[in-house]
Amino acid sequence: MRIGIEAQRVFRKNKHGMDYVVLQEVLQLQKLDHENEYYVFVKPGPDRCIRSSERVHVVELEAPTYPVWEQWALPRAARRAGVQLLHCTSNTAPVRCGIPLVLTLHDIIFMEPRSGGNQSAYQNMGRLYRRAVLPRVLPHCRRIITVSRYEEQNIVNRMNIAPQRMAMIYNGYNRWFRPTDDPQQLYRRYIDKPGFIFFLGNTDPKKNTERTLVGYARYLKRSAVGRQLLMADLDRGYLNTIVRRNNIGEILDHLVMPGYIVNSDLPYIYNAAFAFLYTSLRESFGIPLLEAMACGTPVVTSNTSSMPEIAGPDALLTDPTSADDIADALLRLETDQQLWQQQRQVGLERARHFSWQNTAEQLMQLYRECATEV
Repeated sequence: MRIGIEAQRVFRKNKHGMDYVVLQEVLQLQKLDHENEYYVFVKPGPDRCIRSSERVHVVELEAPTYPVWEQWALPRAARRAGVQLLHCTSNTAPVRCGIPLVLTLHDIIFMEPRSGGNQSAYQNMGRLYRRAVLPRVLPHCRRIITVSRYEEQNIVNRMNIAPQRMAMIYNGYNRWFRPTDDPQQLYRRYIDKPGFIFFLGNTDPKKNTERTLVGYARYLKRSAVGRQLLMADLDRGYLNTIVRRNNIGEILDHLVMPGYIVNSDLPYIYNAAFAFLYTSLRESFGIPLLEAMACGTPVVTSNTSSMPEIAGPDALLTDPTSADDIADALLRLETDQQLWQQQRQVGLERARHFSWQNTAEQLMQLYRECATEV
């Protein structure tokens, strides 16, 4: 079979969740699949993280905007390559393609009512584009892949999809996320000393950044330690708005904001952290949960959406709508050494259930099934 894989943004320097997923899927397929031929369609960029090989051909496509790239350049290139099945990996696909489609629908958050405003014009335009395209694409998909049981049921219910058209395939995590003593202390590129709290917040309302920062302020008032909070890639103007609105200026002396953190540096940060905060309102999977747990870092996460499913039954779950609950969970870890050690072991054991190899093997099986359908 000739299989096309859409990986539009995988060559960009500052990658995010969906970019890492398709990158790892392609790299694993390149190792495991010795029967099919793959055409990986990408937009040119500085991080050439996938190389062509005997059965994997990287095809670079130029286009002025994402919609033009996806709706015109991608199907045109796929037809020229003789692709027999096109796997679009980032929630949308060409409306008119002429090739059997598989769609990875990571989530349908963009189809749901908003939990708050968003100041990013780029994210707002992306939301409108996805809302317009997805309903028109779904009827043409042979399979719709999603990444958790929670999201699978959510899609079936909200989008009126027949369950037999769905496929649930868990994400994995990179094996460099593991416990380490970090003799080079690479975390010092971002923060001076270990024992901090780590939070990957941004301006997306679902990330619950404002309530998490209020919870952190309440933790500081009650803590005898007063650990620093390392935050990645958060806009300073957005932070200042939160601080003023909630009158929590005291947290500013305890925040460390180094900007974007390179993925290969994250294992050292997780290992140096006292705890990892993943207090989103809504997630379809949550790869950072696995990464932190695989490093042996205790995790405080939410009791909503997919997070209990991924973190497991023994995880330390909190109500993400309660700043007090977030503060209480941090204080419990800080004052109960036995609980801290227990959560460390819980995470290490849970992470063993996930791998990118498993993900790729299930994709290969799905492609075989699609090939037999008329």
